[in-house]
Amino acid sequence: MKIQNRITELLEIEYPVIQAGMVWVSGWKLVSAVSNCGGLGLIGAGSMKPDLLQLHISKCKSATQKPFGVNIPLLRGDAAELIDVVIREKIKIVFTSAGHPGKFIDKLKKNNITVIHVVPSVKYGLKAESVGCDAVVGEGVEAGGHNGIDELTTFTLIPQLTDMLKIPVIAAGGITDGRGILAAIALGAEGVQIGTRFAATVESSAHENFKKKILSSKNEDTVLLFRKIGPVRMIKNEFTNSVYKAELNGASEEDLKILLGEKRERLGIFEGDDKNGMMEAGQGVGLINEILSVQELFNNLTTGYKAALKKINSSD
Repeated sequence: MKIQNRITELLEIEYPVIQAGMVWVSGWKLVSAVSNCGGLGLIGAGSMKPDLLQLHISKCKSATQKPFGVNIPLLRGDAAELIDVVIREKIKIVFTSAGHPGKFIDKLKKNNITVIHVVPSVKYGLKAESVGCDAVVGEGVEAGGHNGIDELTTFTLIPQLTDMLKIPVIAAGGITDGRGILAAIALGAEGVQIGTRFAATVESSAHENFKKKILSSKNEDTVLLFRKIGPVRMIKNEFTNSVYKAELNGASEEDLKILLGEKRERLGIFEGDDKNGMMEAGQGVGLINEILSVQELFNNLTTGYKAALKKINSSD
C-alpha cells in the first residue's frame, strides 16, 4: 500500500491509516502498536482525566518512537486542561472533535501542533479550514459513536469535502478493510480513520465482552439513537431497546438525558455490560469476524488494498 500524499507527509507516517481516538478503547497499548506499524495511533482523551492522559502519553512514549497523537472532544468541561497536558508533554498532533475547532487553535498552533478536526458536513469542514486546521476528518453516519445531525454518509460526504476544501481530507465511517481504504482514496480522501475495526484487536483496552459483541454483530445490528440530544450509533441491546421505545413515545430531551445517565459508555465498552451499557460501534461490524493483533490487522489492510486495486486494474 504505497500511498504518499499530504497526509503521510503532514503526519510523518508510512501508511495514511489513522486509528480513531475512541473512549475506553484507545489506550497507550493500542496507540503505540498502530504507530509502530506505520499508521498513526490516537489516544482517546474523551474518557480520561488530565492525570490519566499524562500517564498514557508517558507509557506511549516508552513504547514507540513513531509519531502518535491525542483526540480531544472540545465539549468536555476540562478540554483546556487536557490541552495543557498535550502541550506540556510536547505532543505534536491533536485531533479535535465535538465542538468549535477555533476555540483552542491559536494556543495549539503557537506550540507547533498539527490540528485536525472531525467534521460531519461541508459547512463544518469549511469552518475548520477557515480557522486554520491542517486537515479534516470527514465522518459519515456509518461510524460508531457520536454523529452529525444531518446524517450524511461517508460515500456522499467525502467527495463533497474534497471538492470544496483546499486542505486534505481523511475519510471515516464504515471503513474496516483494504477495500474501504481504496474506496476512500477513490473518493478523493488522502487518508482514512478507522475505529470499530481497531476496537476489536488484542491491544484495544475495551472489555472482551465488547469485542465479542462486535464479532457477533451483523450489518443490521447497530442503531442510531438520541437524535434529540446528539445522534449516537451503537450496537443493539436491552438498553437501546428502551431508548428506542422512549423516543417512539415522544420522550423529551430531559427524559433522554435521564435515561442515558452517566458513565453509560464506560459500562458497556470498558466494563463489558452488553445488556445495559452503551456499546458504540459502526455499521462495519458485519465485516469484522475475528480479534486480531494490530500487526495482523495491518497486514490484512495492506494485502486487501493491493488485492482490490489489482482487481480494478485487471478489469480495464
